[in-house]
Amino acid sequence: MRILQLIDSLEAGGAERMAVNYANALASTLEFSSLVATRKEGSLLEQMDSKVAYLFLNKKGKLDFVALWRLRSFVLLHSITHMHAHSTSFFIAFLLKLCCPSLKLIWHYHYGNDKGISNKRLLIFKVIIPFFNGVIAVNQNLKVWIEDKLKYKEVIYLPNFASSNKAENKTILEGVEDKRILFLANLRPDKNHFLLLEVACMLKISHPDWTFHLVGKDFDDAYSLAIKNKIRAFQLENQVFLYGTREDINCILDQSDIGILTSASEGLPVALLEYGMQPLAVVVTAVGELPNIINNGLNGWLVPPNDAVSFSKALISLISNTSIRKSMALALQQTVSEGYSSKGVLQKYLQWLESL
Repeated sequence: MRILQLIDSLEAGGAERMAVNYANALASTLEFSSLVATRKEGSLLEQMDSKVAYLFLNKKGKLDFVALWRLRSFVLLHSITHMHAHSTSFFIAFLLKLCCPSLKLIWHYHYGNDKGISNKRLLIFKVIIPFFNGVIAVNQNLKVWIEDKLKYKEVIYLPNFASSNKAENKTILEGVEDKRILFLANLRPDKNHFLLLEVACMLKISHPDWTFHLVGKDFDDAYSLAIKNKIRAFQLENQVFLYGTREDINCILDQSDIGILTSASEGLPVALLEYGMQPLAVVVTAVGELPNIINNGLNGWLVPPNDAVSFSKALISLISNTSIRKSMALALQQTVSEGYSSKGVLQKYLQWLESL
């Protein structure tokens, strides 16, 4: 097999990181592995293995036939057999299938929330999905949704997996050493940063030395502005720090003591796997695939979504007891290494591709 990973951008995000992770891991397994970014490059370009063949399309708009032709030429030049389209790149993959009928298409659906899909988008999915040979769902609930709503049966759930980060160490976190709480997530509404701010207000009173560190892309939109306004309104400037996109995630993890996810919806966030690899003790919301990874009280704390009181109580339990924090961190590390390693996921992935 000669596999191409297709992704719209290489800015730091969950789907983007998984496209790079797959390309890098397959480069050590297959004769040929490649990645194509359609619309935008970004910081993840530096994380790509030198053995991965790479092309940037610089696609302009939904129907850019020049970009489509360049993609077709790349596929033919490298005799690519399988195209693995991540998230929104499925549409150009569909167009390419019309030009290259023998190419096998895989769609990796990364978004954990299927309830916000419009009827128009659902119709597009139903029209396009028969052209795909298989679909990868990011959690079990989404797999069932694809089978039921889209009437599509060749779907598999594959967990995300983390990989080491090779960026130069540059970031120095604010706050007091050994008292830092990390949230790795782009500033998007489904990540529910407002829950974090509620919790930060509570900890400002009970544990004022502990600080929150938000690392992820700032889209400079209404959601981002609302977060910054609330930080000022709640006078959290000395408790909550925004860093934007950072490449040196390992360096940031090294400076952190607890990892959190306050999400309203999730698939299987790569951030949780990175917390586990560090290892960090975690508090996360019970959404998406998280309840299937976190055994509450053993390898982390699992709390109801949008429940600031429960979240703060779980966080304070880790802050107050170093031994529990260490034991939970090591337990999560074991969970991640045993169930979410690239080796195990890739073996299942390649067997599935062979069966299509």
